[in-house]
Amino acid sequence: MYIREKKNRSGSVSIQIISKYNGRYKVEKTIGCGTERHEIDRLKLQAQQEMEKMQSQLSLFASTNDALVEQAFSLLNNSHIRTVGPELIFGKIYDYIGFGLIKESIFRHLVITRLAFPLSKLKTSEYLYRYQGVVIDVDKIYRFLDKLSNKLKEQVEQIAFLHTKRTLGGNINVVFYDLTTLYFEASDEDDLRKRGFNKDGKHDNPQIIIGLLVGLGGYPIGYDIFEGNTYEGRTLIPFLERMQEKFKIDKPIVIADAGLLSKENLKALEEYGYKYIIGARLKNESKVIQKEIIEQDYNDGSFHHIEQQIEIEGELRTRRLIIHYSAKRARKDAYNRKKGLERLEKRLNLGRLTKANINNRGYNKYLEITGDVTININYQKFEFDSVWDGLKGYVANSNLEDNMILENYGQLWHIEKAFRISKTDLRIRPIYHRLKHRIEAHICIAFTAYLIYKELERVLQKEKSSISVQKANELTHNMYQITYQLPDSKYEKTKLLNMDEKQAELYKIIKENF
Repeated sequence: MYIREKKNRSGSVSIQIISKYNGRYKVEKTIGCGTERHEIDRLKLQAQQEMEKMQSQLSLFASTNDALVEQAFSLLNNSHIRTVGPELIFGKIYDYIGFGLIKESIFRHLVITRLAFPLSKLKTSEYLYRYQGVVIDVDKIYRFLDKLSNKLKEQVEQIAFLHTKRTLGGNINVVFYDLTTLYFEASDEDDLRKRGFNKDGKHDNPQIIIGLLVGLGGYPIGYDIFEGNTYEGRTLIPFLERMQEKFKIDKPIVIADAGLLSKENLKALEEYGYKYIIGARLKNESKVIQKEIIEQDYNDGSFHHIEQQIEIEGELRTRRLIIHYSAKRARKDAYNRKKGLERLEKRLNLGRLTKANINNRGYNKYLEITGDVTININYQKFEFDSVWDGLKGYVANSNLEDNMILENYGQLWHIEKAFRISKTDLRIRPIYHRLKHRIEAHICIAFTAYLIYKELERVLQKEKSSISVQKANELTHNMYQITYQLPDSKYEKTKLLNMDEKQAELYKIIKENF
């Protein structure tokens, strides 16, 4: 006999016990069907138990020990088997970071489930009952979200800050700030959910803006929620001041991309005493400065500096426009421009370009209109842009050396990765909640989950494990625990079922580090 996974037209998988006699296959028993991997693995475990039962019956209980084992298994049912992997792995890290101080069991369940099985609140309730035996109906979850709101956010941020500070050796002297948008499926707006510019093209959907502050390595410090139509440049200073006041830290060097570059922001950073490194938009500089930039003789890795003056409360202060040239970046820029041009040419030949496409977004800047209706590509403009290939600019008032400016700014990708993880692995979007306090609670849960994700990533890298965070997540899905009762004493005992090699490696890493 053996166990077979049979794919059904519906997309589900049936688990069957198959026997073979005289060259013919026979379905002895169908255990059930499932769609998720953890469901299928659970059914296979049941099938294994059932097959062993059938085989022992066929052998007519060849020994007393066999009979005893058969009797023991006959007393078991689905309720005796639980999925404990998420708690063993993510729960351990949850407590290590300090979130165990939050005396809310529902919050713990919601955070760990967000990591293991990021589902809707209804599906979360079903998952907790079916696979962990935890009874929390969806109405109770929603009542908790109503209660959570901003109250728990303060405690979560404090724990996150202390953990990040500890991880970074006790100092947070460099921070990274960026924003992203999260859209809603509902079409109506309110005081928080507003339509605004959306990088994902969801312009018709109301949205909110999330500001995230992280330290070196992408370790989170705090976050804030803004109305969906908020201009991103107006979020920086209020957020920094709130963080600085809350955590009583010396003013760190602030690093952000060009989206936050504005005269108002630079002036505000100077006025409030912050050092900063902000990505520059070289093509937005004055014609005089642009001319100076492109006329330089650059070599791979070389820098060029332009000093600029800014008046703060009647005092002139100096900041630097730093231009760096990279041959590798130049090749990449040239390649991207060529591909962008090819896409434009293809759309033009197919008649898919109209007046509405003539704007400064991406490679549409090469489009122009001649006469009343003719859309053309300005190849001269395309060729002229080649002078900027390989050049990257930074505006800074920090005294750091050029290489350190470059190195610190280069870590900005960590915050971009944080947003990507939140949107993919943790499925923070789309958001289906309508009430403001439930939206705030949803973001708080995702922020907590991300910190646990980050800590697991750190320790796997430290141990030089080949297991990724995504793989670790999968490994938790079929880590099972069995509960049984001794027949005479009626004493209830639990046993963690044997793990495969990778599961055992992950479990060992967690036990040794947390």
